[in-house]
Formats: sequence, C-alpha cells, structure tokens
Amino acid sequence: MKFLIVFVALFALAVASPVNPDADAVVLRQDADVGPVSFKYGVETSNGIKEESEGHLENEGTEEEGIAVRGSYSFVADDGVTYTVTYTAGKDGYQPQGAHLPVAPEA
Repeated sequence: MKFLIVFVALFALAVASPVNPDADAVVLRQDADVGPVSFKYGVETSNGIKEESEGHLENEGTEEEGIAVRGSYSFVADDGVTYTVTYTAGKDGYQPQGAHLPVAPEA
C-alpha cells in the first residue's frame, strides 16, 4: 500500500512538472572561423536564439595587447517578444546596448 501511495505521488509530480519548450531546440546554423589573431562565430537555434560575434587582437606585442570583440545576440522571452542585445568588449569593458536595457545617465 505504501508503495502505491509513493508511486502515485511521484507520478503526480512528474505529470505536473512544467514543460520546457526549449528542451527540443536544435541548432539550425553554426559557423566558426578561428585564427591565431581573430575569430568569427555565429549560431542560430530553432527556438529563436541567435548569436553573432567577431573579435581580433589589438596592439599585438605591446603592454596594451588585448582582444576587441563586437557582436549581438537575441532570444524570444516568455512574453513572446524578441529581445536583441548588441555589444562591444575590449579595453573599455563589456558595453551592451538594447532597446530593453536601461541607460546610465551622463556623468
């Protein structure tokens, strides 16, 4: 009898668990070109996620050597809206921009 009660309880939890619509997402496109001083990457999935980025080495051989990256990513949120973020990253840090992101006041 205890087994039946535990089994029914576990079955009820399994049936009541939320379905993750992203669980069945597949990669539709994936490109990558990686070199010694630069890269370019892109991916797109069936659930609306897209990402593009590219970067290159700046000031090679100096103390200011670093990677400069620019790119974007987008996704469909739970509210059905597609949100897009464009960004740069490098000596000034990560700097995202998007219509849905707050903007800091000018200093």
